Amino acid sequence: MENALLVGLSRQVALARELDVIANNMANVGTNGFKARSARFNEYIMPRAKAEAFKPLDRPLSYVIDKGTPLDLSQGVIERTGNPLDVALKDDNYLVAQTPNGERYTRAGSLTVDRQGRLVTQTGLAVMGEAGPITFGAAEYDMRIAPDGTVTSDQGVRGRLRQVTFANPRDLANDGTNLFSSSVPAQPAGPLARLEPGAIERSNVKAVVEMTRLMEVQRNYQSVANMISRSDELRSRAISRLADQQA
Repeated sequence: MENALLVGLSRQVALARELDVIANNMANVGTNGFKARSARFNEYIMPRAKAEAFKPLDRPLSYVIDKGTPLDLSQGVIERTGNPLDVALKDDNYLVAQTPNGERYTRAGSLTVDRQGRLVTQTGLAVMGEAGPITFGAAEYDMRIAPDGTVTSDQGVRGRLRQVTFANPRDLANDGTNLFSSSVPAQPAGPLARLEPGAIERSNVKAVVEMTRLMEVQRNYQSVANMISRSDELRSRAISRLADQQA
């Protein structure tokens, strides 16, 4: 009976983790460039040591353990904005943003110019060009980004957006404010990397799918909770009957 409680508890922990992942996806339905995650689990067999000399033989118990939350790298919907500093990234490329903790990576291409004349993300982080941060003078105007990432103003070329890629982008870790970090060095996307100017990539979260998953996980969680409750009730009855017989 204890085994049933432990198996049920492992399943509840896994479902609670999945609820967290779904909730984060739902919270970012409207976040530009956001990549959804999904929960993955493995079966964990116990016990490893078995006593085979007695009847009935030990049976392996199947628990649930967290395998990870891989990224969904599918392209989000491209939406035209007409803003000359908006860019939608293609393929598996990422822009590079400078943070106090070092370089981070993002797909959010809604860029702007801050008071210091730097090209920045919507959260105020400097966007890196191939030669460093891209800056403009106070009197410059008509800032634009070309499909190859070249940034220009009325004064001419100001730099080119640095685009990077990763050998295994599914290993990227979320680092807050729609940023990713990587333990593996980024690789240059190359001269053929292209952007779509005047557009942004929307979140790839499918709200209807996530809502369906949310309801399914909630039902499963409640089902396991009911099973645990019944098992606990059976144990209480068994203890009560044993106590009555001893009396």
